[in-house]
Amino acid sequence: MTVQNRATLDDVARLAGVSSKTVSRVFASRELVSPETAERVLAAAKRLRFRPNTLARNLRRGGGTNTIGFIMGELGNPFYYKVAAGIEKELAAHGHALVVATTDDTPEGEERVADALLAQRIGALLLIPVADDQSYLEGERQLGTPVIAIDRPARNLVADSIVLENRRGVFDATSRLLARGHRRIGYVCNPASVYTQKERLRGYRDALAEYGIHDSSRWERLEDDLTIPPDRIVDDLLSSEDAPTALIAGNNRMTIGALRVLRDRDAAGRTALVGFDDFDTADVIGVSVISYDPFELGRQAALAAMERIGDPAGFTRQVELPTWIIERGSGERPAPTGDDH
Repeated sequence: MTVQNRATLDDVARLAGVSSKTVSRVFASRELVSPETAERVLAAAKRLRFRPNTLARNLRRGGGTNTIGFIMGELGNPFYYKVAAGIEKELAAHGHALVVATTDDTPEGEERVADALLAQRIGALLLIPVADDQSYLEGERQLGTPVIAIDRPARNLVADSIVLENRRGVFDATSRLLARGHRRIGYVCNPASVYTQKERLRGYRDALAEYGIHDSSRWERLEDDLTIPPDRIVDDLLSSEDAPTALIAGNNRMTIGALRVLRDRDAAGRTALVGFDDFDTADVIGVSVISYDPFELGRQAALAAMERIGDPAGFTRQVELPTWIIERGSGERPAPTGDDH
C-alpha cells in the first residue's frame, strides 16, 4: 500500500484560494473570518483530509492541550477500565479527550509513564498512585498542570484526591460477621502497604476491637509481592492452627483466590466470605461484597480535573465516595456452633 503525504495548511490555502494565514485563522478563531470564506476553507480541508496540528499550536502559545492523561495499573483488572470509562464519559462532555497509560502496578513504571504523558503537554494528569513518592510531579504542578490522585492520595505532593470510604466499608462488613457469631475472622490482602489496604485493615481491626479482640495478627495475611498467588495466601491462613471461620478479602483478586481455596477444601458452605470490590460473576455464585461505583470514582476525578483547570490556585481537597455491602449469601453464614473463642 502506498502511503500518501498528509495535506498541509498551504495545500488547503491553495485549494480554497485564500492565504495560509486565513486558513490558520479559520481553525483558531473562526469568528474572525467571513462565513463564506470559512465554509470554503473547511470544504477544502475536508476534501484533502486535512487535520490541524492543535498540539503544535498550543505549544507555540506556551499552553497545554485538551487531552487529559490517566495512569492506571494493569489492564486485566476490571476496576481500572471502569474508572477509565467514568473519566472518559465526563471529559467528553467538556470537550476533552482521554489518553490512558498503564504502569503494570509497578512504582518504576509510574514515573516513566508520567514523564511520557507530561512531555505531550497534557491538560491534566490523573493517576492511581503506586509509587511511595509523587514529589517528582511537584514541578509540573507548579507550572499549572493539575494532578488528581484516584483511589489513593498522592504522597509528598499537594494534589486533589478522590478516594473510597475504605475503612467504613470493612468496619461494617466485619461488624456484621461479629454479629453472626464469628470471632475468628481473617483478613487477606496483597499488596498490603498501599493506602487503600491500610484503611481497610484499620476498619477490620477497629471493628474487632469493639468486641474486645485486640490482637488479630494470627488471622491476618498481609503481603506485598504480587507474584505470590492469592490462593497460596488464603490456603496458608486456612491451614493454620485456630483457622478463621470467616474471611474478608482485601480486593477482587484475593476474593477469587479465596473462592478457589474454599472450593478445593470443600469448605465453601462453612467459611463465611466477604470481598472488597464487586466483580462480574459475584452475583451468579453468591459472593457477598463491599461494593462501590468505580465509574463514579472516575467521573468525580474528571470533574476535579476540570475544576482545577479553571481554578489552579484553589484549595486542594479530598473527596470520599461511599461504599456499601451487598449480601448474596457467602458473608451471611453464621459461625459454627460452639465457636466462642
